[in-house]
Amino acid sequence: MEHFNHDDLEYIVHFQDDFPTTDTTCSEARNGKDIQGIPWERLNYSRDKYRETRLKQYKNYQNFSLSPHHLHKECFQVQKGQTFYDFFFNTRLVKSTIVHFQLRNLLWATSKHDVYLMQNYSVMHWSALLQRSKEVLNVAKPIIPTLTHPGFLAQPVSRVQISTMTVKENLMVAGGFQGELICKNLKQPGVLFCGKITTDGNAITNAVDVYRNPAEFCFSWLFQV
Repeated sequence: MEHFNHDDLEYIVHFQDDFPTTDTTCSEARNGKDIQGIPWERLNYSRDKYRETRLKQYKNYQNFSLSPHHLHKECFQVQKGQTFYDFFFNTRLVKSTIVHFQLRNLLWATSKHDVYLMQNYSVMHWSALLQRSKEVLNVAKPIIPTLTHPGFLAQPVSRVQISTMTVKENLMVAGGFQGELICKNLKQPGVLFCGKITTDGNAITNAVDVYRNPAEFCFSWLFQV
């Protein structure tokens, strides 16, 4: 185990050897078991106390010039009291890899039973029905595009560190730390097209999206220098 001390917050992190990583069912959650399997009763702080302390001490990064007080006035008020979702099952058989706090949308649930996530240099598909994962795309090795796109110079890419991703309409679109863009049809082998959307050495693909309009099926991207 490891002990961490930060601004009078002292808590204990236990490794796998200390606590078996058993899954959590909905019946166990209703009976008080933490859905992540964290044994709060054996830690120095309760879950509520830990959350309260974290909210007070965590430095939140924001790009808005307005204060949170003014932003709350601009937002719609949400009516509380209704059930948005119910916890059903938690598994620790598959783990996502997110290497930076600014990486966006690296986990997508496309149905009740299908989840796409990043694991190191692979995009994985986890099936809750089959209880197993399958590699969808490996971005560590060179990727050769099979198609070109008007206005977009298709070119091979390799060892892409994915910074953002979207999975919709059987399309998976991913962006990388060096301005890469990759598009794959989940129903077909290989990659439709890939390349770099900018030649700037400090560019990062910040967000990608797939959407429909009345004329055609398209995708968009946003990159940041």
